[in-house]
Amino acid sequence: MGAGALIDDKSHEDTDRERWLALAQKALAGTSFEKKLVSRTDDGIRIDPLYRRAPAAVPCLRADASRPWMISQRVDDPDVERAIAQMAEDLAQGATSLSLVFAGAPNAFGYGLPSTPQTLERILAQVSLNQVQLRVDVHPISRAMADDLVGLLTRRRADPSKLSLSFGIDPAAIFAGTGRLRMSIEALQASMPQSLAHFFALGVPGILLEADGRVFHNAGATEVQELGIALASAVSHLRLFEEARQALVYAAPHIGFALAVDQDQFLSMAKIRALRRLWARIQEVCSIPASAAEIHAETSYRMMTARDPETNILRNTIACFAAATGGADSISVLPHTIAHGLPAGFARRIARNTQLVMARESHIGFVADPAAGSGGIEALTESLCVAAWEEFQRIESEGGMLASLRDGHIQARIKAAREKRAQALQAGARPIVGTTLHPLKSEAPVETLDAERPAVPNDGVVFCEPLVPERLDQSTGEAP
Repeated sequence: MGAGALIDDKSHEDTDRERWLALAQKALAGTSFEKKLVSRTDDGIRIDPLYRRAPAAVPCLRADASRPWMISQRVDDPDVERAIAQMAEDLAQGATSLSLVFAGAPNAFGYGLPSTPQTLERILAQVSLNQVQLRVDVHPISRAMADDLVGLLTRRRADPSKLSLSFGIDPAAIFAGTGRLRMSIEALQASMPQSLAHFFALGVPGILLEADGRVFHNAGATEVQELGIALASAVSHLRLFEEARQALVYAAPHIGFALAVDQDQFLSMAKIRALRRLWARIQEVCSIPASAAEIHAETSYRMMTARDPETNILRNTIACFAAATGGADSISVLPHTIAHGLPAGFARRIARNTQLVMARESHIGFVADPAAGSGGIEALTESLCVAAWEEFQRIESEGGMLASLRDGHIQARIKAAREKRAQALQAGARPIVGTTLHPLKSEAPVETLDAERPAVPNDGVVFCEPLVPERLDQSTGEAP
């Protein structure tokens, strides 16, 4: 296509836009265009009702664009035998990944597997590790659990080339979620490089360190805050590798990310795409060849309601679709009854089947980056990149992730965002279907598993007030 054709296309777009604006103004009958048709995200990013197409879009591709995303099921039942049965059913019915959530993890939401080496041995006894992606969720003894897992792999003589692992080590997420560290920040930063060098010497495959934004999202962080925090965490991981005298070009692929996705489809898509671009920019600044970000997406706990929990199925579906089309490498859908307790078999099945229908019947993963070239999503992606980079620089100026958390800077910004969101919910400006909009006259019983919340040891040194996961329906004053 010649330059003249491009000019003609742009001219036609301008003419069509002007006609649309004239018709919109007429339909508004004097009402403000800005107030009626323009919206803004929690970060103040402008969202227009109409965009021109983006002609020079750069695709945001998954780390392995040749395959669809991994369908990950949470394993978080304190009853180990029951958890083993759940895993067997999940894998037999189509799950391709397991997320092991241990008690005390910030994303355990009150439950979790017992944090012992024996638990790891038992639950993985019948799992074919070369056919399943295995994720260990971040928790206070992640480093010890990593040693246990490496020992297990060695005993089973697993082939490293066939493994897909994520050890889920993220000191910042643990610090934020518990308020504690097992040692001082200085001691932690001094000891981590030795541990990393140890793992590198063993030839451990997969993701070793993770930058987990879910902890912050579920506590109330905005999209920009979550992205800035994930980026700052990843940079702190790079520094640890550097101090361990490991070449960054080889270290970068061992750093992964975890993000939350919610019912705001376009914003969730743009958030995942923005993280890929931001990570590529960080690697460019470090003068190393860019490796694609390995991103795990989990549906938002914050958006789950206790009232009319079936509406959570719809929210999960939108969030899962956003994660898949945004380019997540693996996705975990929280069961829709999680606000009521430990989910039972039916809720786990719905969570799993939500992904299976998208992947195997709707073929959502057939196109690598379906949002590429979309004017609205490209603009939103770029706006998130710019604002998140500023948040990242702010955290860096505060001394980095751990120092900013210790001094309460990140918590203060998240608290402000959470309170602003709560005010909008209480004022009715942000209705919640099933809770404040079209609530049921009476709630049906919800099936959950009988399980005690495991006691979590309060060891370690207290440095800050922990970030507590909250749900949006708690902000409305509505009783469950």
